[in-house]
Amino acid sequence: MADRDDYYGILEKTSKASGNVTDWLLWFLDCFKRAVEHSETVLDDVASKVRFWQQHLQTPLTERQRKVINRIFDEPGGFEGKLTTRKYAAIAKVSPATAYRELDQLHQLGVLKRIGKGRSVGYELIYS
Repeated sequence: MADRDDYYGILEKTSKASGNVTDWLLWFLDCFKRAVEHSETVLDDVASKVRFWQQHLQTPLTERQRKVINRIFDEPGGFEGKLTTRKYAAIAKVSPATAYRELDQLHQLGVLKRIGKGRSVGYELIYS
């Protein structure tokens, strides 16, 4: 869909030419190349998620914690910034105090690492 306008443009240009489809073929191959590269990125993201959940298969997590972790993985283009108590509270629909306790638990379990200190503390997933 992102290349729809370009597709119709090259198709029109090719159909009005002398029957030479070289320009269309070059456009198509470039589009195909971008699709394969995007697929590699998607598969890398899926593999990271699988490795993470395999690593934490026995880690005792609540449904809310699982929801937030999956949200971090599933955010298009990656999770925006680091996970904060405020973001956790909004995603999990809990109070800031509960968010803090659950984030601290995830840190203690080795699921998250703390970034920064004090009021500017944030969290990132630990996975390989």
